[in-house]
Amino acid sequence: MNPNDLQDYLHQHIPLSRAMAVSVAEASLQRVVLSAPLAPNINHRETVFGGSASAVAILAAWSMLHLKLSAQNLGSRLVIQRNTMDYELPIDGSFTAVAEAPTEQAWRAFVRMFERKGLGRIEQASALVYQGQTAGRLTGEFVAFGQGYR
Repeated sequence: MNPNDLQDYLHQHIPLSRAMAVSVAEASLQRVVLSAPLAPNINHRETVFGGSASAVAILAAWSMLHLKLSAQNLGSRLVIQRNTMDYELPIDGSFTAVAEAPTEQAWRAFVRMFERKGLGRIEQASALVYQGQTAGRLTGEFVAFGQGYR
């Protein structure tokens, strides 16, 4: 999936991404980079609202897993089950969220469980980057449900 296709998918299926003006800068099986401007995500202190920062970080992590599942034709419903978000620096401008591919070992275990049980869990991280510095870190646990799961 190229960046424009992923961006269209996010804007159509996750409308909050459009409202937050999220754009896809990079989309590959190794790395996803999402970008968001300050204006639609601003808080009362004229910095990025924590909920917006967290949402973009979740979107990047989710997008990485979505691309990998799609590439292997593993149709599923992918949702976040839980996450932790650490905020390290204030963000007062456009920022990115970067998600690197999970390790091969973690991915294989996830796919094996998904194929065997129709349900798979995997931890996926992303980082918020502002002016070349890490401004926040997300760690999330995601669950993929196969077609027969409700």
